[in-house]
Amino acid sequence: MSMLFKRWSRTARTDDTVEPLAAEAPALAPIGDTPSQRRPAFLDSLWRGDATTERTDTLPRFTALASDDVAGFGDAPTAARAMLALRDALGASQPVIAREQFSGRQDALAQLILAIEQQRVHVVIYGERGIGKTSLAHVFADTAREARYLVLYGSCGTDGRFDDIFRTFASKIPMLYHRSILPTTAAVETQNHFDSLLPEGTFGPREVSDLFADVVGTRVILILDEYDRITDANFRRDVAELIKNLSDRAARVQLVLTGVASNLDELIGFAPSIRRNIVGLPMRPLNKSEVKAVLGLGEEAAGLHFSDEVVTMIATMASGSPYLVRLLGHQAGLAAIKQNRTQIDESHARTAVENVLTDWNATLPRRVQSILSRQDAQSQWPVLVGAAQAGMHSDGWFGVEDVHAELGDSISVSEIDKSLRKFAHPGELIEEHDVDGEHRFRYRYPGVASLLLMSAALARLPA
Repeated sequence: MSMLFKRWSRTARTDDTVEPLAAEAPALAPIGDTPSQRRPAFLDSLWRGDATTERTDTLPRFTALASDDVAGFGDAPTAARAMLALRDALGASQPVIAREQFSGRQDALAQLILAIEQQRVHVVIYGERGIGKTSLAHVFADTAREARYLVLYGSCGTDGRFDDIFRTFASKIPMLYHRSILPTTAAVETQNHFDSLLPEGTFGPREVSDLFADVVGTRVILILDEYDRITDANFRRDVAELIKNLSDRAARVQLVLTGVASNLDELIGFAPSIRRNIVGLPMRPLNKSEVKAVLGLGEEAAGLHFSDEVVTMIATMASGSPYLVRLLGHQAGLAAIKQNRTQIDESHARTAVENVLTDWNATLPRRVQSILSRQDAQSQWPVLVGAAQAGMHSDGWFGVEDVHAELGDSISVSEIDKSLRKFAHPGELIEEHDVDGEHRFRYRYPGVASLLLMSAALARLPA
């Protein structure tokens, strides 16, 4: 990939010299000069095409069969088994679903169970991207089903409609649990569900609360995951009204909402009438002992050992994100297994970071890679990183003051504003928009923010 990028970003001239496809923009004055503010040299070598790639004389092969059976398959079945076990324990491409693979969030799970079981309230789980909200929701659902709760899961989309989502939920609640139905009635025998009692066409929170107030014989939990993706204000208003109605009628149905937000109001709006019916559960970053517990899953599954130095490095690089802890732990473990090592050291962790940065960089358009490699991007690296961090707290949009809050007083608000506008022209890194009278910015490609944040973590590592 790096050599391809070198070819893409430069064109040969007749005098055998090269020049960039896009002219270098004038550099702004550098901001800050501490190691943590500098762009890691690894990125520069990647963009120049200097990064080395391991080469072998044989073509790559799968290490296991599609059935995950490695017996008699491949040249190193022991290593293959360790890789599969490590993937199952620390794989980061999907949320954690199985309870045995869940770690580091026991306190949050206990709070969620307490709110549902003892307080009988509705719960809003909120926090930054990759902080473990969906994994918590899945493991909680498994735990609740073990206690005979009827748990229904729904993932929200930008075009979601209130009646569509709640009709789907109702279609999964058997009529056996309706107050008016006896176990021997025909409705039970024909397997009818609650949706058969809803009106045709559209309906609102009143009809849903009337229906759900008649649930008996069980308790129902409705999980609305990624609730922040709902953009329709009417949908959110209807959900708030439904929460109030269900609470007022002591219905045996409770809602659990999850979404990206820095506070409760970002998800449910300012709705004082339902505050006493809701518990907010903020998802905080993992601390070092929790990071160690998550990595311990990989140790136990694959027979590996993460040194204390590696645990510290991964905790630093992940900034408390369970997703990044798993991603980096998985990559570091693979690096060790490929060397026939069971002890994971700092070189394996650094390899993991560089592999992740390389993969993320490869997903960006080459034009964006070229912009990031420019001298003016290097001089403004702290502002770009601060903007990426500010955009993690909401839907990607951030203001100048948000970036200033991330960077502190080392850089003035006016300097930040000037830097952001420098990269907000058409074809640049950032887009800008007026939202409710406030000027806001957002990275055009989410992968840019991820790369910037990981680069900042890499810069914090000891040389």
